[in-house]
Amino acid sequence: MRGLCSSSFISHNRREGWQSSIKIQPSVQLMVLFARGDWGKRDSVSVELADERNIPINMGKLTPFNKCLSWESGEDGVWSSGATLTVKLIGGTTELLDPGLTLSQMECTPECIHAVPALRECPGKRKRSQGEEEEEVNEGRGKENICPNASEKVTPQRRSKNNHHGGQTRLFSQKEEHTATSSSQSHKAKGKQAKTPSQTAPLDKPSGRWGQTLCPIDPQTAILIGGQGARMQFCKDPIWKLCTEDLSWVPAETLAEGPTPEARIGHTATYDPESKRIFVFGGSKHKKWFNDVHILDTQTWRWTLVEAQGKVPPLAYHSCSMFRGELFVFGGVFPRPHPEPDGCSDSIYIFNPEMAIWYQPIVNGEKPAPRSGHSACVMQGRIFVFGGWDTPVCFNDMFVLDLGLMEFSVVKASGTAPSPRSWHGCAVLSDCSFLIHGGYNGNNALSDAFVFNTDTSCWSSLAFPQLNSVPRAGHSIITMPTTCKQGCTDEQEELPESAPQTLLVFGGGDNEGSFFSDLFTMPVEELRD
Repeated sequence: MRGLCSSSFISHNRREGWQSSIKIQPSVQLMVLFARGDWGKRDSVSVELADERNIPINMGKLTPFNKCLSWESGEDGVWSSGATLTVKLIGGTTELLDPGLTLSQMECTPECIHAVPALRECPGKRKRSQGEEEEEVNEGRGKENICPNASEKVTPQRRSKNNHHGGQTRLFSQKEEHTATSSSQSHKAKGKQAKTPSQTAPLDKPSGRWGQTLCPIDPQTAILIGGQGARMQFCKDPIWKLCTEDLSWVPAETLAEGPTPEARIGHTATYDPESKRIFVFGGSKHKKWFNDVHILDTQTWRWTLVEAQGKVPPLAYHSCSMFRGELFVFGGVFPRPHPEPDGCSDSIYIFNPEMAIWYQPIVNGEKPAPRSGHSACVMQGRIFVFGGWDTPVCFNDMFVLDLGLMEFSVVKASGTAPSPRSWHGCAVLSDCSFLIHGGYNGNNALSDAFVFNTDTSCWSSLAFPQLNSVPRAGHSIITMPTTCKQGCTDEQEELPESAPQTLLVFGGGDNEGSFFSDLFTMPVEELRD
């Protein structure tokens, strides 16, 4: 190692809003900022890296759940003339901090070769009964049913009673393996250490990713949360704010106070228009699984971690629907400790925010088979569940849950139905129609699009170059009111249901290992015609 410099950011000033800065020398190639010890009442630590002209290069945030940030010269910004790292304490005071605690290290790249870690493989998995699920309610770690992490492709097929699950499939496999190999060779050639698992975020838009959520909160704003990018690295820029008036992005992780959710994939983010809050539930991160509930109050811009009562297993790639102030969670993948693989759920869990409690309803009728990566949308007091998979089977069936009777039934549809798929995009287009786009069929990402009419129970295929030109899976699709370029304010009244709508598509991955950061739009009216 060519050199090591360590500095303490602790000040003896005990008032709130403590802030300190440190100069970064031009010779520094890698910087790592981390926190350790008890956080006490402190919420987070905001961090900003600025160049010699005091222009921000990058920004981030340390929380009790995200305790490390890193920057590398040439990738995260150029500080050939030096830079300044500013750290600001948010919430609480410094009086409980250990004066000897080191919160920052600046480290030169070692003169040794570190190979890029090999991509993980996941074994097959089996289904489990509801009783087995309940035994695992508090188990938070296990094998992750995440498509990019598996090693081989499996053709979807219906299995007989004695046919066990096959190996996991792998999305984005060919180019990703090539990228990892090229990256390893590049690091060997340069003699530099492989970067820690974090990603560089352009300042003007989110980095490419899949498995994120995009949640509208008002006619002009949507919130992007989480996701995973290249080489299975979780996004370093997990939270963004989208302004649909000019389609601009703003980094939002440091905008809100309180404990932000840990980086994750396969979670859900559901907005309640009555309380104006976003509910983030579940998801996974490598071998760590979540059953926590984080709430973002969009009026005060503060995160809250709910101490919920009742039982709900850690779940990922589930669906979550808001109905009359409660969250209805269906399906998803849940973990089982080694050596058993993970399995899919066919249960419904309901979260009541007012009581902060989970409970399971009595559900009648013909229930869907266990699955994950499916879609669910609420329309006219019913939840329509489409597709998903339970390895190696992909589904294209559809069920409807009557929320008044709490009864499932099979939807008998006519027309051209979508082929079996999971991780597809789904968006409500009108009171009686919703869109299904893209997804993953067990071998490839898809690009086709379909509209289902709930009044006629009929499928219709769509042919639009914008939708059909690029295969996508794990992407986000939402509809929002078409905003005017002038006269729009935060206090704007709710628009009528007949107002023009715009379809927005963001992110996802394709068959070549690419992860998209683009955002494209099209009028919903074109899809209805």
